[in-house]
Amino acid sequence: MTEQKPGALDLLRGLGKGLATTARTLATPAHTRQYPHVEPDLPERSHGVIALLEENCTSCMLCARECPDWCIYIDSHKETLEPTTEGGRARQHNVLDRFDIDFSLCMYCGICIEVCPFDALFWAPDFAYAEGDIRNLLHDKPKLGTWMERVPESALPESAAPESAVPEAGAAGSTAPQAGAAVPEADE
Repeated sequence: MTEQKPGALDLLRGLGKGLATTARTLATPAHTRQYPHVEPDLPERSHGVIALLEENCTSCMLCARECPDWCIYIDSHKETLEPTTEGGRARQHNVLDRFDIDFSLCMYCGICIEVCPFDALFWAPDFAYAEGDIRNLLHDKPKLGTWMERVPESALPESAAPESAVPEAGAAGSTAPQAGAAVPEADE
């Protein structure tokens, strides 16, 4: 069998199709953004970095135990709180001394956020925290706390959300009347 070679007409058609595709591509705008100069528009629930709400952390160590990379380091001590009422008993309270996450080890799986029973860990949509030295990727509780301001309100628990985000009783969409509110009588 002999193989047929393409003719000159076939070569010109192929060249014409290629030039047409190139012309169409040149006419469409680029989707590229110049990152350092133009910040990307991220969705509200983007997974970027793990933020810590220190007030909610009870040093239960559940996040550190469940972390598959062992990149969470927690140190705490117990303090005795005096009774607030007469005849009450003293209680012990865990005080968080150290909460560090080594982001050079973290694989951003989010298991620590899911297993936290006290809503102390959240995803913050921040991604620009690169360092020149890998040793600087160990972030402590003050650094993790600064990312809490970037956590969207919809991800926060009701106790940590601003009061404007929590709907009031009797607001639009509520069917139950407020306690002590006068119920209008039906017209006859």
